[in-house]
Amino acid sequence: MTPRPAHPSAASGLHATDVDTPAHGWRAFVAGLDRAIGWLTEIPAALLVLADIVVMLAGVIARYVFHAPLVWGDELAGILFLWMSMLGAVVALRRGEHMRMTAFVGKASPGTRAFLDMLAVAAAMAFLLLIVHPAYEYASEEAFVVTPAMEISNAWRAAALPVGMALMLLVSVLRLLRAAPAWRTVQAMAVVAVVCAGFWLLGPSLEPLGRWNLVIFFAGVVGACVFAGVPIAFSFALATFGFLALTTTTPLVVLVGRMDEGMSHLILLAVPLFVFLGLLIEMTGMARAMVQFLASMLGHVRGGLSYVLIGGMYLVSGISGSKAADMAAIAPVLFPEMKKRGADPGDLVALLSTTGAQTETIPPSIVLITIGSVTGVSISALFTGGLLPGVVLGVALCCVVWWRYRHEDLSGVERAKKGAVMKAFVYALPAVALPFVIRAAVVEGVATATEVSTIGIAYSVLAGLFIYRKFDARRLLPMLIETAALSGAIIFIIGAATGMAWGLTQSGFAQDLASAMERMPGGAAGFIAVSVVAFIVLGSVLEGIPAIVLFGPLMFPIARAVGVHEVHYAMVVVLSMGLGLFAPPFGVGYYAACAIGKVDPAKGMRAIWGYLVALVIGLICVAAIPWISTGFLR
Repeated sequence: MTPRPAHPSAASGLHATDVDTPAHGWRAFVAGLDRAIGWLTEIPAALLVLADIVVMLAGVIARYVFHAPLVWGDELAGILFLWMSMLGAVVALRRGEHMRMTAFVGKASPGTRAFLDMLAVAAAMAFLLLIVHPAYEYASEEAFVVTPAMEISNAWRAAALPVGMALMLLVSVLRLLRAAPAWRTVQAMAVVAVVCAGFWLLGPSLEPLGRWNLVIFFAGVVGACVFAGVPIAFSFALATFGFLALTTTTPLVVLVGRMDEGMSHLILLAVPLFVFLGLLIEMTGMARAMVQFLASMLGHVRGGLSYVLIGGMYLVSGISGSKAADMAAIAPVLFPEMKKRGADPGDLVALLSTTGAQTETIPPSIVLITIGSVTGVSISALFTGGLLPGVVLGVALCCVVWWRYRHEDLSGVERAKKGAVMKAFVYALPAVALPFVIRAAVVEGVATATEVSTIGIAYSVLAGLFIYRKFDARRLLPMLIETAALSGAIIFIIGAATGMAWGLTQSGFAQDLASAMERMPGGAAGFIAVSVVAFIVLGSVLEGIPAIVLFGPLMFPIARAVGVHEVHYAMVVVLSMGLGLFAPPFGVGYYAACAIGKVDPAKGMRAIWGYLVALVIGLICVAAIPWISTGFLR
């Protein structure tokens, strides 16, 4: 069974199995309704992913081959994308796959953890109940707007918002109805209702507090929700809704508009396409071929398979958009042989986790795509600038591997013959070539950063069918559904964080932050040092994408003002967040690596610190030497 490529911070959440009870009477009806919603959302979401792939690929072929661009292609793709994102968010909520921080929830007693799971669902339901009517109003207003290319009402696109939110509300209600025991559900709903009523009653007292409301809502409410295990998207959305509703006169339909704006950047269409591409290369055996080639070259060297792990993650990260998918493609191939050679399981999972942080800048990283979307930095420049920083951190990790395995006993390991190495190289060549095909297509202008993934998908399908002869059509539907669910969770976070960032900007916080950072001693160096520390913390708490969407529009203009190159700053930010994401005890990426490697997290705690020190040294080098990020830019 293929491991689901959930984002590293997608915690197990509250799955359907957590709330199932013997079906009888009204519980049987609720369970049946839940299954029906599953079919009504999963199949259309999967078809929408497929439709977007077809439309984008058709656009590339029409423009580059026939020199007749489809003027309506991007517009249709955008409509399909928003519907896919909202239905994918519904699927993710139903499966319990929305990103949440579980560092504290996981340490609670079983009873407390079950209560917090119900509280997370109840909090999400509260926001959806409050926002569904403004979302309907927003879609109604968009009915008067006509799209420029297809000349249809924009309501066809905007209707995805109220429909998706209404379906998520229904899913939340069904989840609570199916939970057992019922008193725990009532308790969770009562807590949420009391908190909401308390804020509403305090509304007249909050408005005179001015800037202190930023602390109350964007630090207090967000912090309490995130640490209680409420999905990050809903934590952001609840805080923003409360701030706007209780302390300003802003119509709440504006919040829906800002969420729509954040979710509708066409560049974000690359997210589901690259997620699907990552699944595809695993299914077709391309990832395995690359790893086996590296193993044939380095398997006889002390620590050789650890070097293969580092290099394999670098290569696979150049194709897949999901770090968990990268780790799931590499670990099952290498871990059995490494354990057979006597490697410590804790050291293996520590290295796997830190390679996840090392490769955060390798294109086509979803975080890089998000940075380009929210800051306006060239995606092509980010893709070019991200290659060498990953090498620098990889070399730092290799130094630790050399030290730890310098006395490894390889007496029972035979060196692969040159013929076997050459055979493995020829077999892996189509897979190894894929990152270069993707890169060349962007640089040569064949496709945009959004479209290029469709070329990779077509390439992988052909390679799987005719070269590797490994293409299981039965897995396509589950892969498309998983793509929609993961993408929907990510895009919904981006929408919620965009609304929150807009609220912070309107409050004057952005201007205050810019002024404070510009007055900071040390100039550009001081600014980068503070950014490194801040984004390591943000990466461990919020994870990369919401942190970027929230703080990217605020921090990047400051970086330009103090003289920091935007691509250099992007690499520093991404690597800092990656370090926070994969560093225990709060970095949830570490626990994802442990789950994929099937190793107890406690076993890797001691081994990981040496690798983390290496990553910090590599990060300092990247931060101190801008050429590493900008040297190959045109």
